[in-house]
Amino acid sequence: MFTKILLPIDLAEEKMTKYAVGYAEALAKAFDADIRLVNVQSLTPIALLDYTPKDFDENIRRGLESELAAIAAGIDYAPERISTTLLFGPVYQHILAEAESWGSDIVVLCSHRPGMERFLIGSNASAIVRHATCPVLVLR
Repeated sequence: MFTKILLPIDLAEEKMTKYAVGYAEALAKAFDADIRLVNVQSLTPIALLDYTPKDFDENIRRGLESELAAIAAGIDYAPERISTTLLFGPVYQHILAEAESWGSDIVVLCSHRPGMERFLIGSNASAIVRHATCPVLVLR
């Protein structure tokens, strides 16, 4: 049923990431599917560019890629079936584009950050649900 599971994660939310990884891992094992972890980061604001070191973005990228790799390595599943990608820019647009270009059968994501209980579903999750061309599993 599912062959490619896209798992957008927020590296700032360790508890939610572990929760979502558990679901994606279970689905992957049940359906013999590949998993792609994706993290989307905001771009450095233009107003700050003059005040950041030249290698700032590259250092940030390396650190984030290392975090993604560590999460992927912690998944109890065949490493060759797990990939990661780090993107920069608008969150939901990049997640939708990645789902489309990779050919995802399902997107598994958390609904919002903790402390935002007043919202039924976060704005990025809501946009992904509305515009995705594949099923979306939203975790709370």
